Amino acid sequence: MNVLVDTNVLISAVIRDRLPQRIIDEIVSRDDWFWIVTAEIETEYREVLARPKFKVPDAIQQTWRAFIDEVTIRVEPSTHPTFPRDPKDEIFIAAGLASDADYLITGDKDLLDEQPLVSTQILRPADFARLFAIA
Repeated sequence: MNVLVDTNVLISAVIRDRLPQRIIDEIVSRDDWFWIVTAEIETEYREVLARPKFKVPDAIQQTWRAFIDEVTIRVEPSTHPTFPRDPKDEIFIAAGLASDADYLITGDKDLLDEQPLVSTQILRPADFARLFAIA
């Protein structure tokens, strides 16, 4: 199963260490689940982790970058769809199309409201956790 993790879920995992962290742990522990990224998603992860407002220490940023490099599968989109509602989300739509992702886990209302755009099922972290009995 191919899974995309929106940046807001990653940040929640890093700074709050609750359900988003348990979801990421579950994804990487399963041999048949794959955390999908693109170069653009990896860049966004790094840039957002480094934002001063989140106050993520450099050592924790380094740890997460290494972890992401180790556990994710990178795909390269062949198309870049437009998403006028929030162009920053286009990287996740492109990744979903390129990887035929089963799920995109996000708290982003723009993406959640646009479910019909892609075959990837777009879920909030709590809904994904409930679907797969992640406590």
